[in-house]
Amino acid sequence: MAKVEVKQLLEAGVHFGHLTRKWNPNMAPYIYMERNGIHVINLYKTVAKLEESKEALKKIAASGRKILFVATKKQAKDIVADKVSNVNMPYITERWPGGMLTNFVTIRKAVKKMASIDRMKKDGTFNTLSKKERLQVDRLRAKLEKNLGSISDMTRLPGALFIVDTMREHIAVKEAQKLNIPIFAMVDTNSDPRDVDYLIPSNDDASKSIDIIMSEVTGAIADGLAERKSEKQSDKEGSDAPKKESKEKAAKPAPTPETVETKAPPVVAKTPKPEVDVEATKEAVEADKKSEANADDLTKIEGVGPKAAEALVKAGLASYADIAKGDPENIKEILTEASSRMAHLDPTSWPKQAQMAADGKWDELKEWQDSVKGGVE
Repeated sequence: MAKVEVKQLLEAGVHFGHLTRKWNPNMAPYIYMERNGIHVINLYKTVAKLEESKEALKKIAASGRKILFVATKKQAKDIVADKVSNVNMPYITERWPGGMLTNFVTIRKAVKKMASIDRMKKDGTFNTLSKKERLQVDRLRAKLEKNLGSISDMTRLPGALFIVDTMREHIAVKEAQKLNIPIFAMVDTNSDPRDVDYLIPSNDDASKSIDIIMSEVTGAIADGLAERKSEKQSDKEGSDAPKKESKEKAAKPAPTPETVETKAPPVVAKTPKPEVDVEATKEAVEADKKSEANADDLTKIEGVGPKAAEALVKAGLASYADIAKGDPENIKEILTEASSRMAHLDPTSWPKQAQMAADGKWDELKEWQDSVKGGVE
C-alpha cells in the first residue's frame, strides 16, 4: 500500500490537537506548535508512526491472528464498523463489556448463547415456547447481537487491539496491558502515549481524521491477509506437485529388454577429490540452522508481540525450540534491556507454549491459550 502523504493528513485535519490547558506533557515530542490556544500535531511524526503501525499490523494479520478494534464514540463507531467489516476483523462500537479480555471465557458463553437461540429458531424449538418466553428470548438475542455480534467469530483472545481515543477506552487499555496484548491507538494531545505500544499521534475527534487513519490501517491489514492467502496457495501447490510427479511416473510403462539400448559405459577420467574445509562446512551448517530458526513466527506465542519477538530474535532466541529451552527470568531481562515498555511482560508460560509449537501441537496450543487468560496461568 502506498505511503500516505502529509498533505492528505493536513486536509483531513489530523493535525488539530486539544486545548493547551488539557494537554498531556508526555505528548510533547509529537507536538509541532501552539496556535490560538490549541496544540498542533507534527504530521511528519504522524506519518512515521503510522507506517510503523501499518507494518506491525500487516505482520499480525499475515500470521492469522485477529485484531480487535475498539471505538465507542459517536463520530467513530460507524466509520470503524464500515472499514473493519471489509477486512473481516472483530470490533466493539457499543459499550465496552467489562472483562471482555480478562474474562473472555464468560464472554464466549454469551456468544454461544446467541448461537443456541438461532438453533432453536431453526429446529422449531422456539415455536414451542409461550408468547411471553418468545418475546424475552427475542429481546435477549437482540441485546447480545448489539453488544457482541461483531465478535461472534473471535474464538480466542485477539493478537492486538486498535483503539480510537485511549482516554475514553481506558478499561480496554488496562485489560490489554494485563494480558500483554499489543495496543495500537490513535493518540490525541490529551492522552498518555506511554500506555500504548504503537501510537499514531492524530486528532481522534474529527470524523475525517478517523476515516483516513482507519483507511490506511485496514489497507495494511488487507495486504497482510492477501499475503497469507498467497502463501497458503503456494504451499498447497507445492504439496500437490510431488503427487502429480508420482502419478506421471506410475503412468509411464516399464522399459522392456527390446526397448533398452545397450551402450558401453563412457570412460571417465578420475579427478582428485577436493579437500573438505571442515570449519567452512560447520559455519555453513550453522548458518542454515539460523536461517531455519528465523522462519518461526514467535508472535503465535500468547503474550509475544512484534517488538518482543524482534528483541528475542536479536538476543539469539529466534525459534520455538530456543524459547522452549530458555529461562523465563533471562527472557524477562532481555525484554527489559530492549525496551522499558516491555518490562511488564510475563514470560513465565512462554517456554511451555513454545514447546507445544516446536512439537507441532497447534490444536493443543490453541486450546491451552483459550483456556487461560492471555497466556497467564
